[in-house]
Amino acid sequence: MSTSTDDGHPRGRALWERARQVIPGGVNSATRLIGRPYAFTRAEGAYLWDADGNRYVDYHAAFGAILLGHRDPAVDAAAAAATAQIDLVGLGVTEHEVRMAETLREVLPSAEMTISCMSGSEATAQAARLARGVTGRRYLVKVQGGFHGWHDPFARNVISPPERAYRLDPLSSGILPDSLSGTLIAEYNDLESVETFFHAFPEQIAAIIVEPIPHNVGALLPEPGYLEGLRAITEREGAVLIFDEVITGFRHALGGYQQIAGVTPDLTTFGKAMANGYPVAGLGGSRALMENFSSAGGSVLLAGTYNGHPVGAAAALATIDRLRDTDHYPRVRRLGDLMRAGLAEVISELGIPAQVVGEGSVFVVYFVPEPVRGYRDLLGNDDDAYREFHRRMTDSGFLMLPMSLKRNHISGAHTEDDVTRTIDAARTVLTDMCADGFFSGR
Repeated sequence: MSTSTDDGHPRGRALWERARQVIPGGVNSATRLIGRPYAFTRAEGAYLWDADGNRYVDYHAAFGAILLGHRDPAVDAAAAAATAQIDLVGLGVTEHEVRMAETLREVLPSAEMTISCMSGSEATAQAARLARGVTGRRYLVKVQGGFHGWHDPFARNVISPPERAYRLDPLSSGILPDSLSGTLIAEYNDLESVETFFHAFPEQIAAIIVEPIPHNVGALLPEPGYLEGLRAITEREGAVLIFDEVITGFRHALGGYQQIAGVTPDLTTFGKAMANGYPVAGLGGSRALMENFSSAGGSVLLAGTYNGHPVGAAAALATIDRLRDTDHYPRVRRLGDLMRAGLAEVISELGIPAQVVGEGSVFVVYFVPEPVRGYRDLLGNDDDAYREFHRRMTDSGFLMLPMSLKRNHISGAHTEDDVTRTIDAARTVLTDMCADGFFSGR
């Protein structure tokens, strides 16, 4: 079990200090800079070990990329077998990527054809360019709080503070204003906010992109009729509906959340959990849309040396086989229900103004007094309490990213005992936070 001070992490801190000399900030992604634990050396099943030998029940799961559990034997064996047969070729096509595309066509309702890339950001960049290329229109619509990769068109208005929410809130410097101004910001679960843009910019909106569940701000759940309403608006207006299922895809159902919702978008981006942590992602849609890529003679560039990498494709096929052949989804949903119910009971007992939400294997505790339906409701979240809860849980041996609005994931390797121990730890942590005055002013 981890300790609450840096004294328990001398090796991890030393490795991080070395990293700072050769990697900006000592990490290769800003969201990895969390302090203790500083570095990891081992992963297996539901657990991670840091450089100082502390073991954690892993609920971060690499932002949800770990679906079955770390180092799943079947997935690792498939990747190793692919490596033994072939590596990167960069010409023609391989059996692995063809089988992956055929399999995705079978399981994903919207994917008549697919392309493969290496990350979710690449997939959403391709989706944005394809939508604009096909429609000849300028504007894209996303919701406040939605994250669709780090590339310029979507790099705005994610976890915005109240004074910048719904206004221009870029994620980075170095982005041309024209790139940001081409993306319009609506509110989740608010069809009127979407309709407003179509009235203001008639026949100028290329696409709406939305996470069916905006997991980048926890787990906002779609109200009845919302996703169906987006489908109706885009069909009426000749715009493209893009479901960003980089997180929801394969985590909640084999056919993505679109399978659960019964709403089929024009384009779907996917990645993360589809290969249980191996780098592979992609974009799927109708043949009529997808054949606008330059590989099929269209005008929208498709390029990438690592696209269709056989190792990632093999890992994805093995992951999907596991999902088809096991009771993964009912099992993790049951564990998710147990976790959410247990946390809600603790919060009720302690009288804490908070909401426990989630879907399937994802669980979130929002520190707000009333139920949430959109980002406006999250502006009242107690970010300090959110971060502190995750920090103290991590220090207790239950790894939860100590950043506000970040979600937690249950993998196929977690057990009911893991969930029970997590709830017990949460009771201790939240009791201590009450004693420390975190909720006295709310």
